[in-house]
Amino acid sequence: MADGNDLISFIASMSGEGNLRVEENLGDGFVRLRVSEAERRQAKHDIQHVEDIVVEMLRNARDAGAKSIYVATMKEEGARTLLFLDDGSGVPTEMRERIFDARVTSKLESMKMDRCGFHGRGMALFSIRQNTRSSRVVASGVNLGSSFCIVADTNTLPERADQSTWPQTAKDEQGVLACVRGPHNIARAVCEFACEELHDCDVYLGSPTEIAATLYAHALSRVDTTRLLFIDSEDRLPVVDRLACAADASDFIRIAASVGIEISERTAHRILGGSIPSLRSVASRLLREKTDSAHTPAPVDLARDRRGLKIAQDDLASFSRSMEREFSELASRYYLTLVHDPKIRVTRDRITVTFDIGKDET
Repeated sequence: MADGNDLISFIASMSGEGNLRVEENLGDGFVRLRVSEAERRQAKHDIQHVEDIVVEMLRNARDAGAKSIYVATMKEEGARTLLFLDDGSGVPTEMRERIFDARVTSKLESMKMDRCGFHGRGMALFSIRQNTRSSRVVASGVNLGSSFCIVADTNTLPERADQSTWPQTAKDEQGVLACVRGPHNIARAVCEFACEELHDCDVYLGSPTEIAATLYAHALSRVDTTRLLFIDSEDRLPVVDRLACAADASDFIRIAASVGIEISERTAHRILGGSIPSLRSVASRLLREKTDSAHTPAPVDLARDRRGLKIAQDDLASFSRSMEREFSELASRYYLTLVHDPKIRVTRDRITVTFDIGKDET
């Protein structure tokens, strides 16, 4: 045992800790992993699907005090790009890389328990970076919110095949809104979070273009235009409000890129011109759809013939006697007897005749 551990220590001293995964050889095939290796393996377990990234990033924004979270997503050639912008407490410049290290957290005394478990171990961003092509802070600042861009290779980190269907929601016995049906895709991950944080945080989900249009509309409503006259750089504004400084399309493109959104000049002109509407929050969309579905009457088919069929009793009696005569030939051939008069039932588009029969004993 001692010789084995001495050998491990010698190799570690020669090759460096990064090339060695074992801290102690316990014998009989057992080893004690180094902390770095244990963290790496835990990270692989924590993030198994793209949707797991969405959950962790939303929880991070919430714990940073965000009241508005914007999620832009797109997929191109097997790469899923996720952009998260929020108005939370932000990340200091010197911490933009270190927050992706294991066990780095700002929640020393505020670790939170929610439906996904404890949050605040300092492992979420580390796990995300370990499982993605790239994970970075695009823009941030103390009390200025944040913008995170994450690119995942869906060939190595899978996602649900159906990413277009939104979940169906319903209220439980306590009146709490929850997702009850639908694929467990990105939209559902966002919707479940929105339901859980219904009165504390607004979440917006859409394409980069839709999120850019929404950020711009919200910024214009929040930022006092007179304040913009005394701002020498949009970097002094919260990340989610910076597009309010865009004076023209070229400004819009530059500022959007600075917070992680790449758009064309044509798209910038359309947003500035009001051609692309802003998004409703996810919670508003879920509540609106539920209300609409509850109160929307069934569509009326104007081409449908709704005339009823009514036959006079005398005609029904005559028809019944005719059916009885026609039945007598069949009855004699197969030794049948008619127990009761034929029963005639008339509906809107059908006449049904029922013969109650018995069998003769021969």
